[in-house]
Amino acid sequence: MIPSVAIDPRVAAAAASHPYPLVFATVSGAHLYGFPSPDSDWDLRGTHLLPLPALLGLRVDDETVSVERKTDGFELDLVTHDLKKFIAMMLKRNGYVLEQLYSPIVVLTTPLHEELKALGAGCITRHHARHYMGFFETQWTLFNKESPRRIKPLLYAYRVLLTGLHLMRTGRIEANLRTLNTERRLPWIDDLVARKVGSKEEATLTDGDADFHERECRRLLAELEASSLASTLPDEPSAWAALNDFLVRARLPAR
Repeated sequence: MIPSVAIDPRVAAAAASHPYPLVFATVSGAHLYGFPSPDSDWDLRGTHLLPLPALLGLRVDDETVSVERKTDGFELDLVTHDLKKFIAMMLKRNGYVLEQLYSPIVVLTTPLHEELKALGAGCITRHHARHYMGFFETQWTLFNKESPRRIKPLLYAYRVLLTGLHLMRTGRIEANLRTLNTERRLPWIDDLVARKVGSKEEATLTDGDADFHERECRRLLAELEASSLASTLPDEPSAWAALNDFLVRARLPAR
């Protein structure tokens, strides 16, 4: 059984002190992916609603709000986007924002959040595989440029490959590597997660282990590319009109 995540009260306090009304705030990063180290920071992500006057001028400020906090061993990285910007990213085959939308580690939610999750299914296409393939290459470059090689980027590499494969097969977002591996049953994943969770961000591998993991990751990458070609998911998002109506209603609530 995958353990639940105990949310630090300071994470909830950061959401509560946001300068704009939030549609939702969820936890992303290592806590979502299932392998936080004792010194992992908290990645808080979400969507806010700018007031109408802020949208009517020549310049729109605070489409993205970003805050970093570091106090007494607690690190928080908060990033939220205005609802219009977030929806635009949803329609651009961005798996990362969908992971935030569907994160089960919910700090703050609203009825708008629930409606947006329902509409998000109409944004998923088989081309989301490209997002995860690109994300893998970024993590693999990071993994290879370090000496000794750290476990953290390797786990991120496995995570994005298995998330992409799960999405192509089911049409659903799942970002937790431990949950994903209950399906794939790759025996080395649990060991890597245990080493990362029981250590710190700088936990490393031997070179021999790195060669093995390169072969496995490249095998999964080829499988992901093949699954995207065979997927029955649509080529284009179908939710544009519904999301447009949703955005207008969110900006102009019934009086």
